[in-house]
Amino acid sequence: MSSTAGEQQLSLEKRPQWLIGVVMSMMVGLLFYMAASLSIENDASELFNNLSRNTQKNIASRLKSYTNLLRGTASLFHANEHVSREQFHRYVANLALQQNYPGVMNLNYSQELDESQRAAFEAAMQRDYPPGRDGYPAFAIHPPGPRPHYSALVYIEPIASAAEKYGYDIASRPLIAETLEQSRDTGQICNSGAPVPMEGRPQLTGMAMRLPVYRFGMPTGTVEQRRAAYQGSVGIGYDLVTMMRSALADMPVHNVRLTLFDIGPQALEQPDLPLQLPHDMRPIFDSTTAGMHAPWWLPGNSGRYLSSTMLIEHNGRAWQALFSVRKSDLYTRFDAFLPWLALMTGFASAMLLYLLFHTLASSRRRAIQMATGMTAELRASQIRLQLSHQKLRRLAAHADQIKEEERKRIAREIHDDLGQNLLVLRIDADMLASRTQRRHPHLNARARSTLEQIDATIKSVRQIINDLRPTVLDLGVNAAVEWQVAQFRQRTGIACEISESHDDICLSDQCATALFRILQESLSNISQHANASRVQVKLAKCRDTVSMSISDNGVGAAIDGRNKQGSFGLVGIEERIKLLGGTFYIESSPGAGMSVHVSVPLGADATAFPYQEDGRASA
Repeated sequence: MSSTAGEQQLSLEKRPQWLIGVVMSMMVGLLFYMAASLSIENDASELFNNLSRNTQKNIASRLKSYTNLLRGTASLFHANEHVSREQFHRYVANLALQQNYPGVMNLNYSQELDESQRAAFEAAMQRDYPPGRDGYPAFAIHPPGPRPHYSALVYIEPIASAAEKYGYDIASRPLIAETLEQSRDTGQICNSGAPVPMEGRPQLTGMAMRLPVYRFGMPTGTVEQRRAAYQGSVGIGYDLVTMMRSALADMPVHNVRLTLFDIGPQALEQPDLPLQLPHDMRPIFDSTTAGMHAPWWLPGNSGRYLSSTMLIEHNGRAWQALFSVRKSDLYTRFDAFLPWLALMTGFASAMLLYLLFHTLASSRRRAIQMATGMTAELRASQIRLQLSHQKLRRLAAHADQIKEEERKRIAREIHDDLGQNLLVLRIDADMLASRTQRRHPHLNARARSTLEQIDATIKSVRQIINDLRPTVLDLGVNAAVEWQVAQFRQRTGIACEISESHDDICLSDQCATALFRILQESLSNISQHANASRVQVKLAKCRDTVSMSISDNGVGAAIDGRNKQGSFGLVGIEERIKLLGGTFYIESSPGAGMSVHVSVPLGADATAFPYQEDGRASA
């Protein structure tokens, strides 16, 4: 009974964890689904932009070929003083427009006239080109006038493409007349941007480009000269629908909608400004495809569509091309399946990771419980070890202090007891030598020899006292440093300089003794190991600190030389400075000498600055 209740309680405790795992895995799967969908959509958008850009370049290339064709036709008139209709017919026939220039309906030539020339020109055309010749109908300028100026179409090849335009005055429309005048004055290709009506053929969208023709041999350097030399213009008529559908046919994606607007020259003058098309603006071309319901002015209105906007330059004017396509037309079957695959993969992977994490977490909790006791015992051992280290440090400091005091006591007793006895003995020996100088030469010689032995013993005793604790320390640290440097210079013969910034630096006996021992140890190391020829000792006082440095020009050593087995000199110096609360560091490299720098507070005392273990030891 109790076992069943325990199992039920355990299952109730585990159920929320499993629910959390399922929810988290589902969220991860949804993130994978969104990421895959966005990736596919971005790839499709980039692909569609590239396809639109290629189509834009294709259209621009076709327009350029039409422009080159128009310039070639104008060159025919510029190279000949008079071009007959038969010559123009043969020229156009040799171009094979249907094969080489799909979409081009005809090439034509318009003659510039004024009202005074109209009647004579019509009579001449009717006489030279009777009806039915080369398929042309009877010539007559239309629409009927009168008008000050005419620009009548006199050559159209092939004539079957637009026989009704034969004799048509293209300048009868004010917009076309203004465009022709601008082209005449500039010598550039013109196009009005307006479709040309095609009677009886509403399925065609005729567009035209024209280039001025000037009389043979006349100058055209200025506007006045071009106006005087102007005789007409050559034009090209092409079907915009045919050209655009052939360009769209080259796209590998079907059902692409292209809506084309003529937005005039302002877009080329200010290309950086965003263009806002009015909703009531009529396109010059729209390849509306069945099933596409997005508004033409905003192809990306629906989330199911992708759109791209491109500008196409057309001889001084700008066309804005709006490409749009259903996203589904760009997706493959795998693209449609991939987000669901990503969702399932993300859910399964997250669920497996959650199970693994749950298993590891359970194992980790058990391991933590097992290690808690071991960690507590280890920390206790670390604390005991730390306390032991601190006790050893304090014991070493106490032993060092006792050693200095014992040296001082022994030196004082030797000086007060043995020194006095030797001095009395020397006085007696000196008196004996003086009294036996004349009467007992042999005894006098023995007395003198004894006196010399006593003097040597006194000198040895003084050296022992100085080794134990130099009495010069009682005169201050400055005097002790100067005495030690002089002793080093006399003993080793190495040049040693001393530099002091202050005289009579007042320090405690412990601090002065520590600095003296550090100097003594450093000079001993230099004499034994440095192979130096020059030593410099600096003693300076700065505010509440006294510093000392010992530098040599010897062979130098690695900085970690203090850790060398059996080497305790530098370690002893460091411990002395730490006990006094000072700082110690070494500057050295092989072949560049060594410098030992120490600094201690003026009021330093070993009892006031007990050794403290690093914080890392107690962590």
